[in-house]
Amino acid sequence: MIYKRSSELFTAAKKVIPGGVNSPVRAFSAVGGEPIFIKEAKGAYLFDEDGNKYIDYINSWGPLILGHAFDPVVNAVVERARKGTSFGTPTQLETTIAELAVSMVPNIDKIRMVNSGTEATMSAVRLARGFKNRDKIIKFAGCYHGHSDSFLIQAGSGAVTFGTPNSPGVTKGTAKDTLLATYNDLENVQDLLNANKGEVACIILEPVAGNMGCIPPKKGFLEGLRNLCDEHDVLLIFDEVMTGFRLAKGGAQEIYGVNADIVCFGKVIGGGLPVGAFASRNEIMDYLAPTGPVYQAGTLSGNPLAMAAGLAMLQELNGDSEIYKRLEEKTAYLHKGINNVLNRNEVAFTINRQGSMISVHFGEEPVTDFESAARSAGNGKFNKFFHGLLDHGIYIAPSAFETWFITDALSYKDLDATIEAVHQVSKEL
Repeated sequence: MIYKRSSELFTAAKKVIPGGVNSPVRAFSAVGGEPIFIKEAKGAYLFDEDGNKYIDYINSWGPLILGHAFDPVVNAVVERARKGTSFGTPTQLETTIAELAVSMVPNIDKIRMVNSGTEATMSAVRLARGFKNRDKIIKFAGCYHGHSDSFLIQAGSGAVTFGTPNSPGVTKGTAKDTLLATYNDLENVQDLLNANKGEVACIILEPVAGNMGCIPPKKGFLEGLRNLCDEHDVLLIFDEVMTGFRLAKGGAQEIYGVNADIVCFGKVIGGGLPVGAFASRNEIMDYLAPTGPVYQAGTLSGNPLAMAAGLAMLQELNGDSEIYKRLEEKTAYLHKGINNVLNRNEVAFTINRQGSMISVHFGEEPVTDFESAARSAGNGKFNKFFHGLLDHGIYIAPSAFETWFITDALSYKDLDATIEAVHQVSKEL
């Protein structure tokens, strides 16, 4: 692979953009080297500024379930743009997509659109604190809920990749109100609730973690959290920014049969455009302004372009009864193939998978929480793995703390090419 044009663009970007990127994990700092600059994409493929082609397993960090430049989504955006991009007033589109989302997801009555996953989780926590009139929250080490101050306490993904899981700029007051728990450890959560009786407003988590690799919940973990929240009168928030509409129409709530009090969405609900949302039952959502005292607002919230893209995406997912089965089958096929070639080349590894999310960890230890994920990432093998795959035209996230996302646009020929690339790269591991 030749990366001459990308290198030139990165040099130019660093002069006017901090670190040359607008989101830190894009910089390749964790894996070494320089980022590639993408020119265009279609279906399962990325094309960079040097003319290289890649099979894409990032898919804009999850939302492109049906592939890049999916025609119904593109056509909806183009048609909507001709009528105006933003009005700062209500539109029928907002109601239409809200009705569809509420019909697809269990246990929600109303939904509020925002502009990003970070804004969705931040607003959900503010709503929980206001509704319960309590200050403290419980989050899990390695779960990433965006870059709001409350969440940058042992965050996963980019935060830990860059060595700043507790970011400068987060006040001590904010940090003391964020209690840190261990993912998949109910006893730890019980201890925190007992030590802070009557002070915790909510527990927030990724029901399937995607920011320390893909880590599914252990059997009974989500059910146990639901019971603890009921026992201690605490709200349970599912951050389904990654899993919502990806694992199933109803997301993790549908898959695991566990109801959250507030659910956060992003990525998929905008069809790839900047959007997020949070939803709950009537009594909680009616605590939001303008009907209630908890304030949340946004000039671009529910903007027509994002709503048009999101509506087109959700309509496709809602109308395709086989989509989630196909995604599951493709992910299982990839899992089996990678498993076989890594075993053949005697590489120590663990693969985690849930639905169309999958991650490869280089160690024999089961990866069930942040600490075990960090141990598997600390042996340096991932960096070689990443660059080896990139040279073979396979683009995965440039961080050991990220899940891979499978898209329906991937063919089995693409999956076979990926498995063969893993085979060749693993010979050097």
